[in-house]
Amino acid sequence: MTGKPSSLIINSPYEKPDRYWDQDDNGKLLSIQPGRRPAAYELYDTRTNTRRVEKLARVNAIRERLDAWREAGWPGITSVTRQLLEHWFDRGEWNSEEKRWIGGPRQYPFYFCQLEAIEALIWWLEAPQDFRQGIFLPGDGGPWERICNKMATGSGKTSVMALIITWQVLNALHYPKDRRFSKAVLIVTPGLTVKSRLQVLYPGHDKNVYDEFRLCQNEALRQRLNQAELLIENWHTLMPIKEQDRSVVKKGRESDEAFTRRVLGGLAAHKDLIVINDEAHHAYRKPAELKISKKEAEELGIDLDEATRWIDGLDRIHKTRRIRRCFDLSATPFAPTGKTNT
Repeated sequence: MTGKPSSLIINSPYEKPDRYWDQDDNGKLLSIQPGRRPAAYELYDTRTNTRRVEKLARVNAIRERLDAWREAGWPGITSVTRQLLEHWFDRGEWNSEEKRWIGGPRQYPFYFCQLEAIEALIWWLEAPQDFRQGIFLPGDGGPWERICNKMATGSGKTSVMALIITWQVLNALHYPKDRRFSKAVLIVTPGLTVKSRLQVLYPGHDKNVYDEFRLCQNEALRQRLNQAELLIENWHTLMPIKEQDRSVVKKGRESDEAFTRRVLGGLAAHKDLIVINDEAHHAYRKPAELKISKKEAEELGIDLDEATRWIDGLDRIHKTRRIRRCFDLSATPFAPTGKTNT
């Protein structure tokens, strides 16, 4: 397929992409190609001003498995998950004259990227083994599982967080012994501005996202969602109290239990939490083999001491309450390496 349409936008945000712009090594637009662009990242050689594309084989393999699983009707999922997926995928009918979907449960359907994001998480936890055969998700070396969704800025990560919470909480309430789910959710944000913006994730908020986007198929499910145990905190809360501050009252170093109670507040009464990290590229566990100097970190705008505090704090919570798994959301899911593009 070739040609130059009047707009650079050639796909609907509500549908799986079926064509993409192809580029040469210099990044010049050449032609439109059929199919979906393979997941990849770009490297630029600043010395020769050339571009190299490195495909992400694991991501592309997951996309293929996810497509096959979807086409098969999502086998293996719980009855609660099926109700939710069918509801979330309900777009009504397309009105060609008005050029919009009508008759669905919400004014605007979810973007394809939002549905694919929650689908991928559900696939990883609920799909039969044969749909996941040969797929391995490498961890960060820690004792609890982290699963990352990479989503472009502005593509609606807040809505995806709400989808995760709805899926997890409603399943946990219906299947209380199923360790894949939890109704206790800790959301960690990269700053106070984001924390304020995410208050709509509390089911009792007067402008909550669950009602705004009609995430529950009926009122009974929506009422059950009010049983969610949810806490939204800025990552700085995970910083340890300085020993000199505690010495004033002669308490000494803050224990892991005291730390957990301070950070979690009322949520400390629960075990087996799930964690949602927003802008999770700020939260990384520094591998032993990662070599980055203080000078390189400064050039990248990274505070080496603070960069790992986010995960250190979650580790302390895991010791005392257990983190079942963590869902990371980020537009930039890469740990710093200290290396510039070559």
